[in-house]
Amino acid sequence: MALSHNEIVATIGPVDESLIAEIVAIDPSTQELLQAWTWIGADEALINEGRPLPSGKVAQLIELLSPSEEDDEGQLRQH
Repeated sequence: MALSHNEIVATIGPVDESLIAEIVAIDPSTQELLQAWTWIGADEALINEGRPLPSGKVAQLIELLSPSEEDDEGQLRQH
């Protein structure tokens, strides 16, 4: 079952509808979305703990949710 708008916002905060649609298209579980969000916020610490690099849907989510280099503020597209 696809994540709902509310589940996505509860996990990563307010974002625009196009980003929510892209997340839904990946069809992650709540756990996969939370895991990706954790990697974005603490990748260096997780690597230092010896955790394997994410793959699959988690890796896709990290790529989608990571701030782009062109985004000076480092923020997700807000709703």
